[in-house]
Amino acid sequence: MNTTSTSSRRVHTVLGSTGGIGGALVHELVQRGHSVRAVSRSGRSNNVSDHIEVVAADISNPDVIRAVTAGSAVIYYATQPDYTRWPEELPGMIDALLAGLIDTPTKLVVADNVYMYGPYEGSYTETLPYAATDRKGRVRAQAATRLLNASAQGQLRITLGRLSDYYGPGGLSKISPAVFTAALSGQPAPWFGRLDQPHTLAYLPDVARALITLGERDEADGQAWHLPAAEALTGQQFLELVYTEAKTPYNVQLFDRETVETLASQVPVMREFAEIFYQNEAPFVIDASHYQNTFGPFQPTPHRKAIRDTLAYYRENSLPERTL
Repeated sequence: MNTTSTSSRRVHTVLGSTGGIGGALVHELVQRGHSVRAVSRSGRSNNVSDHIEVVAADISNPDVIRAVTAGSAVIYYATQPDYTRWPEELPGMIDALLAGLIDTPTKLVVADNVYMYGPYEGSYTETLPYAATDRKGRVRAQAATRLLNASAQGQLRITLGRLSDYYGPGGLSKISPAVFTAALSGQPAPWFGRLDQPHTLAYLPDVARALITLGERDEADGQAWHLPAAEALTGQQFLELVYTEAKTPYNVQLFDRETVETLASQVPVMREFAEIFYQNEAPFVIDASHYQNTFGPFQPTPHRKAIRDTLAYYRENSLPERTL
């Protein structure tokens, strides 16, 4: 059953509204005419609209979560710890989230990833077991299990939307903004792993559209869904598109496993990248056919247009200093 008409009459709350996914959600919800409560620790918003209520809040506190989400039609959880702190902080964040929302009628949509599966030869589907052995994958598996168990027990309506690496305006990942700012300035773009392996890369506005569908549709409840993205590209194909659209000469700074492991002792984020480097050494393709078959055709933004729009964003906004 499609619950769009019900959900549109009340506020949609985005927890983690200043991040890449959260910001894209706020923008897309406003474009659809919804009233949005944008919640973040800073209380800032990159989106300006009369339809947005901006709230500063510490959402590690269950009582605060319950207060800032009161009256929501749908809650979107788009926040996560610092990349170097997942094992230490994510369990507590999930504890707070469930404690704050337990036994409320509101639907919760969680932006998730695919780390819990671990290495796999073939396209990743939702039926794969949680086989990760690295710290980050194990903690994501534990979090997903807790959330889906709470849904199965009738404590809360929950659905998970899973994506691979992403890029887009305002996104912070291995790809964005570093690759785009490098291309715009004619510098080498950092790339992790092999350049000849296909990799699913999601575009943030597409992620937002797909998550909102999960919030609107009752049949999404109680399941994890792989979100649709444009066709998988090799690193070289993706970078060539970026530099072509930036109108600068193709240039890449390759970080192979040996380089990343050497840097891991000095640079904390490199230690984290080393743990999940399997994602960059072999095909890493996400199968979203279950989503498409359930909710109908979803047309992802073609990579060329997505790259063009992302470059335009970074041309118009101040470019952050490169960290790689």
